[in-house]
Amino acid sequence: METSEILKKVRKIEIKTRGLSNQLFSGHYHSVFKGRGMAFSEVREYQYGDDIRTIDWNVTARFNHPFVKIFDEERELTVMLLVDVSGSNEFGTQKQLKEEMITEIAAVLAFSAIQNNDKVGVIFFSDRIEKFIPPKKGTSHILRIIRELVDFKPQSRQTDIAEALRFLTNAIKKRSIAFLLSDFMDEEFEDALKIANKKHDLIAVRVYDGREMDLPDIGLVHFSDAETGKSSWVDTSSKRLRKSYNDYYKKTEQSLQNLFIKTGMDVAIIRTDQDYTKPLLNMFKKREARY
Repeated sequence: METSEILKKVRKIEIKTRGLSNQLFSGHYHSVFKGRGMAFSEVREYQYGDDIRTIDWNVTARFNHPFVKIFDEERELTVMLLVDVSGSNEFGTQKQLKEEMITEIAAVLAFSAIQNNDKVGVIFFSDRIEKFIPPKKGTSHILRIIRELVDFKPQSRQTDIAEALRFLTNAIKKRSIAFLLSDFMDEEFEDALKIANKKHDLIAVRVYDGREMDLPDIGLVHFSDAETGKSSWVDTSSKRLRKSYNDYYKKTEQSLQNLFIKTGMDVAIIRTDQDYTKPLLNMFKKREARY
């Protein structure tokens, strides 16, 4: 992609996602993602009903009548976006590719974070850590992230979610809000998910295409696996084959749902032909109700 084309695409995504973030997400984001604690702000004179534990004894002794400490919520958080850039995300049969939707969602979350003065970092992963952008603040940093999302070319096409989660656990020392954006077409990441979720506030954003649920009856079709490169001819007119495919999908889907429930993670499940704002807002609202 040429530089002018990249910049045009970055600008388009910036306008759309910044607007969505301003209109829809910032209020929910602020109320849902609390700061790490309380930071001392100032002192004022004691008033009836104040908690005596907040009395500042040094100031009280100096002025010979009670003063209390005022604390502000320590707002600054670190937000990490774990972005799956494996080959399976280059798929989409209707409105847009999975990778395009993941890019937009990541941009919305990033803008929501910087409007609350939080740091944002990104881990691009396939079956390895493709790129790590350390957390920083500011609009120019977010635009760099969007540019990377738009034009990133991974070295590998395969997926290893566990590797991305291990890197998060080791690289980000303080507790962060971590969004894992993926189609979750992978296996054996349960242990890494549990460990990362204990250390960080981990949220799954699963993007999938409706065509992945069922094979259409369209006769003999040449299929190619985007991650392994293997290809084969498949007779989609076979009812048995279509049922077997659908059963496998349902089983995989159920085990994924069970895993999210078991770990207590928040999840937004989004289809490529649907508007992603509603599932994200629903996820925010569920968190608000809990807190």
